[in-house]
Amino acid sequence: AGMNGTAIENFVCVIFNVSFMNCTWHAGRTASGDTQYFLYWKTSRNEDFTGCQNYIKDNCGRHTGCRFQNVTIENKRAYFLVNGSRNGQNIQSISDYIIAEKLTPPLNVTVNCTEASHGCEIWWQPPHTSHVKKHDCFKYEIVIENK
Repeated sequence: AGMNGTAIENFVCVIFNVSFMNCTWHAGRTASGDTQYFLYWKTSRNEDFTGCQNYIKDNCGRHTGCRFQNVTIENKRAYFLVNGSRNGQNIQSISDYIIAEKLTPPLNVTVNCTEASHGCEIWWQPPHTSHVKKHDCFKYEIVIENK
């Protein structure tokens, strides 16, 4: 349903600092300046959708993104709904989106270097994440610089 070309495009959500999420999109190709979009999301089929409270707007005042706080995606699922209108006509819905997480650096990094062993031992704890519970999923890279 809805007019062709009015659905949002390039819908991407990025989680950062464990519990914040920014979602952004572009207005549809045929969307006029009076087209307005509204974003809702939830993390399970059984709960109610939560509407955006903090929209990002373009020069026309259209909603082109949303900032969410206190986000938790423990079951690795998220459901999004974008609706809106243009001159009283509905816009097309979306089916594709990308959700990603920017990880924090590893925590409590400890380095112990001794001249006797001519080496160093390095320990750390995995970063906090919004939904990854298996810490063996992480791969680390260590860059050592002589100073």
